[in-house]
Amino acid sequence: MAYLFNTPDEQREMLQAIGIESIEQLFETIPADIRLSSDLNIPAAMGELELTQHMSGLAAENADARSLTCFLGAGSYDHFIPAVVDAISSRGEFYTSYTPYQPEVSQGNLQAMFEYQTLICQLTGMDVSNASLYDGGSSAAEAAMMSISVTRRSKKIVVPETLHPEYRAILETYLLNLGTQIETVSCPQGVLDVAALEAVIDRDTACVLIQYPNFFGQIERVSEIAEVVHGAGALLVAAIDPISMGLLQRPGDLGVDIVVAEGQALGNPMSYGGPYLGIMACREKFVRRLPGRIAGQTVDRRGKRCWVLTLQTREQHIRRDKATSNICTNQGLFALRASIYLAAIGPQGLQSVADLSLKKAHYAAEQLTDSDRFERRFSGPFFKEFVIRDRQNQVEPLLREMSESGFLAGIALARWYPELEDCFLVAVTEKRTRNEIDRWSALMTGTVQLEAASHA
Repeated sequence: MAYLFNTPDEQREMLQAIGIESIEQLFETIPADIRLSSDLNIPAAMGELELTQHMSGLAAENADARSLTCFLGAGSYDHFIPAVVDAISSRGEFYTSYTPYQPEVSQGNLQAMFEYQTLICQLTGMDVSNASLYDGGSSAAEAAMMSISVTRRSKKIVVPETLHPEYRAILETYLLNLGTQIETVSCPQGVLDVAALEAVIDRDTACVLIQYPNFFGQIERVSEIAEVVHGAGALLVAAIDPISMGLLQRPGDLGVDIVVAEGQALGNPMSYGGPYLGIMACREKFVRRLPGRIAGQTVDRRGKRCWVLTLQTREQHIRRDKATSNICTNQGLFALRASIYLAAIGPQGLQSVADLSLKKAHYAAEQLTDSDRFERRFSGPFFKEFVIRDRQNQVEPLLREMSESGFLAGIALARWYPELEDCFLVAVTEKRTRNEIDRWSALMTGTVQLEAASHA
């Protein structure tokens, strides 16, 4: 966007139009003692060359997955993005289009939404998908709100400790003023214990919100959980890793009622934490309580196939008391990227990505726990993430030293789980090579000295 400044003459004309003599008069209502009385401490103006060099230098100070070898996860993953995703999504007709929530949105965007919804339904085993939400966390919270609406139960929602802690924080924010209790079930073994769930779920429970695979990378027993949840008349919501669907059973085939997900792994860059893509799909009988919008296929008056916005349940489009959510837009560009990614790699490609991630994660865990210093904190089956316990309880210093040696080695869990202060979470995707994993484990276990590695 061009920067257009106001000339002194234009400034005088505007001031005259509003009946004042100076810009300072605009701020007279602000007490003088809290106003800045000196010039801003900013450097002098630069020429284009100098500014480009300055900004490039600042950017170079950021560590990212291109400059460091990444073993980070917890919802943001360093998966490979095929070039075709950037090539198609950056086309002008997609990249610069107006926010796609108006009824008159173009046929191209509507078809892209429709294709996305179809792919998400195939991926999750659900009947209906919306055209996307903001991110995985807000999708989980929207699913909880949707469950309250469907069941007409607003007293309680049950979540296990194995649900992403940031998802739980977002959920608390959404429910803060609704009087809905969030019952958190302890999971000392890294998965939700069905007996513990039975002890807290009752006829006041709107839904149980689990993660599959869960935050620790463990595989929850979804079918057993579904039986308990449905026995109490509640809904089961599952937050999934889309890549895992290349190997694991689809949640729709396991009794899940609403599926949500963070779609970043589907062809979207990590981007220092966002913006990301919120995925949501459900059973057809709940479609009218689904937040956001749905693009549908129909025919025009000439009998030609076309696409329309079939359902828009936000309060700006319908009566407020009938609205499902106040969500204003959807992540159309990121949903398009997810569609291109899924269409490009296909079912076999998705299975291959998932299989490589699984095998490399297990290889990494074996390499690291081959030493006396480390052990897996949880023993159950896992997908591409796992929790490692440092017997020396030096997690933060170790991860810091590994970063200085060129590795984003893992995420310390103490910030969310004080009882896991000696543990960290590791994620391994298909991008990690055997050489990277071997060097990472050698540095972590001390087979290669960290100081020497940092100067190599």
